[in-house]
Amino acid sequence: MELLEHIETQMAATQLPLVAITIAAVPFRDTPVIMTLHWHGFIKERLIDDESREPVSYTPIPSSALQVNQHWEDLLDLDRAAMEAGWELGAWDVARAEQPACVRPGADQREAVDCLKAFGQFPWGVNGNDVVVADAPDADELVSVAARRGYLMWLFRPVRGSIWTDVADDLTLRPDGTREPPCPLEPVVPRIDRARRTVYRFGMPGNTRIEH
Repeated sequence: MELLEHIETQMAATQLPLVAITIAAVPFRDTPVIMTLHWHGFIKERLIDDESREPVSYTPIPSSALQVNQHWEDLLDLDRAAMEAGWELGAWDVARAEQPACVRPGADQREAVDCLKAFGQFPWGVNGNDVVVADAPDADELVSVAARRGYLMWLFRPVRGSIWTDVADDLTLRPDGTREPPCPLEPVVPRIDRARRTVYRFGMPGNTRIEH
């Protein structure tokens, strides 16, 4: 499973700074993965099509949800792919959430909403505008499976090509906000038996003193 190439392709196409990246998957091999790139920027709304006029409102640029169809055998394949992408793009860490089925007795309604959001299916918009623009033909089916069998979601905030470039204070980063591959950490086997969060920490604060 290779995620970094898809991310870099989208970054090159939009030329927009990233805020964060999320990746969602159901625990069945060779199923599609939904990757959502959250951009920083605004669409300027003007009363007339004239760049010299002041905008009357600013609408956040919607996130991009993409379906990735690649062969994978084990959930650790996805874990490694997410970790590698976060590592090479300079993220401070990669957080993995394991979520159980939300279609069960006693489940909170918020869990169903979180499941939709994880797969790029936001149930509402903002001022009549989409929060996410999705190119994910199998998203509805994935949500259905996730609701019944649970799912995993990874979150990281890249440094390269993001709003965090100028504020990153991390001794492990190269000048361009990236790191040399491969990622040195080993993944932890997920179980999907209850809600659980695993954080893979990569960064080292710039003010940390290393004693020899």
